[in-house]
Amino acid sequence: MHSSLTRRALGALALGTGLALAVAPAFAQQPLKIRISSPAVDTDWHAKQLYVFKDKLNELLPGQFDVEIHLNGVLFKQGAEPVAMQRGNLEMAMISAFDISKQIPEWSIFTAGYLLRDPDHQAKVFDGEIGKEMYKLVEDQMDLHVLKVAYLGTRQLNLRTDKEIKTPADLAGVKLRMPTTDTWQFLGKALGANPLPLAFGEIYTGLQTGVIDGQENPLPTDKAAKFYEVTKQIVLTDHLVDSIFLTIAKKAWDSYTPEQQKAIDEAIAAAVKFNNENRIKDEQELLEFFKSQGLKVYAPDVDAFRKQVQEEYLKSEYAKSWPAGLIDRINAVK
Repeated sequence: MHSSLTRRALGALALGTGLALAVAPAFAQQPLKIRISSPAVDTDWHAKQLYVFKDKLNELLPGQFDVEIHLNGVLFKQGAEPVAMQRGNLEMAMISAFDISKQIPEWSIFTAGYLLRDPDHQAKVFDGEIGKEMYKLVEDQMDLHVLKVAYLGTRQLNLRTDKEIKTPADLAGVKLRMPTTDTWQFLGKALGANPLPLAFGEIYTGLQTGVIDGQENPLPTDKAAKFYEVTKQIVLTDHLVDSIFLTIAKKAWDSYTPEQQKAIDEAIAAAVKFNNENRIKDEQELLEFFKSQGLKVYAPDVDAFRKQVQEEYLKSEYAKSWPAGLIDRINAVK
């Protein structure tokens, strides 16, 4: 009897072990979740690029990742994403130099107006040695891994008022919506306006009701968010060649295999290429679109704006934190 029971027990143990081994790979193969949060609207190119990333990653590593894309600030409000990633509540986001500079003052150099010349200059700065150095600061001090920079567009003024703007003095008293951080507010003041903090999702209503007199964004964003429906003019100040940094929590990044990291980098490169090509094409074509919608589109005295903005930054507290010689190195990138 004892022998029979022992054999049964061993058989049951073997069966249980076999089942456990059979089930274990199923758990191991559960896709890794990547939650992405953005305030972008779904019609904007930098929102669409996230779906390019998702599709390309699944093509490279089928079933290994579950990419969740949350737009319109429904998961985290604009500017809250870096902390969410640091706390482990979010894997990935598109963040700005303004977001980074809140924790790393040296990064405020990239919030300055009239620094980067165009999208090509932007890519060469951040894909080169300067980018490597600045990204290392983000990794070391924020526990975030910057994957790549994308071109967000060249920012222009978009106003609901009729007053013609030629110089910074013409913006005196103009209630200009700027994002909520101090660095964004400073840029608004440097341009000569009265900056007001307002969430991106509230801009349209703010323009419609007169809570704000204007806002500033790249032209593709103006179209995607339909700001042209509630404004009368676009002033081509070219005050900021804007960057968006596709960034992932370092804890998540470090948990991936080298093969997975390589696939993510490749998928991100495809997404950024898609965004940049379409955004640049859009910017070239949108001037006529806005004119067709009844908006007045014109260039002010850009030299006057550049002179004032650069002077305001150079005498500001921000400039004191900029790495020595970095402006000259950025200017030297061809």
